[in-house]
Amino acid sequence: MENLVRVGISMGDPNGVGPEVIIKALSDNRMLQTCMPAIYGTGKVISFHKKLVNANEFNYHTSKPGDPFNFKNINLVSVTDEEFKVEPGQSTEAAGKLAFRSIEAAVKDLKDKKIDALVTAPINKKNIQSDDFSFPGHTEYLASQFGVKDYLMMMVTEDLKVGTVTGHLPLNEVSASITSHKIVEKVKVMHKSLIRDFGIRKPRIAVLGLNPHAGDNGLLGKEELEVIIPAIQQLKAEGMIVAGPYGADGFFGSSNLNNFDGVMAMYHDQGLIPFKTMEFERGVNFTAGLPVVRTSPDHGTAYDLAGKNTASESSLRHAIYMAVDIVKKRREYDQINANPLRASVMRKEKSDR
Repeated sequence: MENLVRVGISMGDPNGVGPEVIIKALSDNRMLQTCMPAIYGTGKVISFHKKLVNANEFNYHTSKPGDPFNFKNINLVSVTDEEFKVEPGQSTEAAGKLAFRSIEAAVKDLKDKKIDALVTAPINKKNIQSDDFSFPGHTEYLASQFGVKDYLMMMVTEDLKVGTVTGHLPLNEVSASITSHKIVEKVKVMHKSLIRDFGIRKPRIAVLGLNPHAGDNGLLGKEELEVIIPAIQQLKAEGMIVAGPYGADGFFGSSNLNNFDGVMAMYHDQGLIPFKTMEFERGVNFTAGLPVVRTSPDHGTAYDLAGKNTASESSLRHAIYMAVDIVKKRREYDQINANPLRASVMRKEKSDR
């Protein structure tokens, strides 16, 4: 049992659907055969949502930060003793504060190697803002916490993996933010992740254009000619299998999509709208480039569904399974590559024969 992957799950906004989908996903007893889950939140919030979804058989072991985990049960790490009133569907300052407490405690355990992976339930990116959390979202916060400069938000399923060169950025700032250097760095992060995290030996990556029809040879914009194509040429020169730029509208609807292991979009909605249209129930948000494993469902707090027992736990369940799979893939990859023989040594041994 102690060899199970330890998965920490931050509660997200307590007034959103996070606690509900966590309870629903973990109510399947088979989950305890897959991993050791630890929810970071409070007993009162979980109990409130447990009643809302009629999960009478949902049980857990409560502990405080720093206490040992119970590998035979779902663990609930109580992150605060402060009183909190659950108000489903409401964005409140108190909810943002509690959501941050949950993330903070989970990240500490991740740093201390008490958990092997982190699954983050959705937060409200506005009410969580404070002196301690002044980031556009989880991705940027985690990159800061682990001192990572080159990271990538990827939306993934077994069959489709989409990254974005720019992340949570206003649309009118996108063009000026895209440089050849940034495209190269983001594609390199995706390339490495596809190998180490997903077991793809020779990844094939498609790069989308920024403008309609990928600029139509400069007629509809110069970014493809001046920025994107030079980046692709550099990546090819370094030995990567990279193609493009492709017009985003036609690419996702064509069979060409099946020829690639990863797709690099230029901005948030360009990649996420088609991804969520195709894979909303199964989609997982994965942060590539971190020294730790972090996934999340591909939806937000869904205040309009909170407290109604109608939210689907499918994406959260897939996020947990994917976190476990990536941890195992990394362990396997790192073990295989721990002591690689140098080519010179191999040549010398061959000559000695």
